[in-house]
Amino acid sequence: MSDKIGKSWWPEVAALVAFAALTLALIRGHLLDLDQRVADWVFAHDPAPVYGTARVFNYLGQGGQVLMPVTLILTGVLFWRTRSVRALLPFAVTFVLTYCTIGPAKIYFDRAAPKFPLENRTVMFNPDAAGALSMSYPSGHVANSLVWFAVIGLLLVALIGRELTRREWLLLRVVPVVVVFVTTVYTGFHWLTDSVAALFLGFVLARLLQRVPWDRVPLPGLLSRWER
Repeated sequence: MSDKIGKSWWPEVAALVAFAALTLALIRGHLLDLDQRVADWVFAHDPAPVYGTARVFNYLGQGGQVLMPVTLILTGVLFWRTRSVRALLPFAVTFVLTYCTIGPAKIYFDRAAPKFPLENRTVMFNPDAAGALSMSYPSGHVANSLVWFAVIGLLLVALIGRELTRREWLLLRVVPVVVVFVTTVYTGFHWLTDSVAALFLGFVLARLLQRVPWDRVPLPGLLSRWER
């Protein structure tokens, strides 16, 4: 399995610095007015047909209901073809990686969603926010679209036996991210900066997954019996 990536770590470093800088700016109260203005515009321009369409396309970033099942199907096909436990590694590692990064970040920063009915809902570490609508930063949908479509790309490369063409790469790795970014903001599920932060974080996670030498990762004795 492969999805060629450069050896330089500077893109990951730059994305992490950008994520940290954006987070610090929000904690200090910067860009909150921008987020509120974008949300106000969205709520004032959301006719039912357009909003409904955006809701549907936003499912491209739904991890549990869409991206994970698709990845599991591809994983199953690859396992059936190769009879190798290595086919299961990308899904397993990605699940653990996203569970230990995106989720905890959303809980820690405790930011209310634009639809949350309270004052000052743009602030980080909001003492009045609670429940599902208090996990807005960063956007899970946007980060998921970057990470899981990267894994889907890796699995497809292994299944078809060649690298993706430029058009295939754009359709699989770029278009879904753009669609999810726009619809996540338009539907009011997340602030603009939530989605921008998710781009930085998701980019780093996707790059890390692409750097793993899946065909050469050492396996424990028990698992090595299932390697072909």
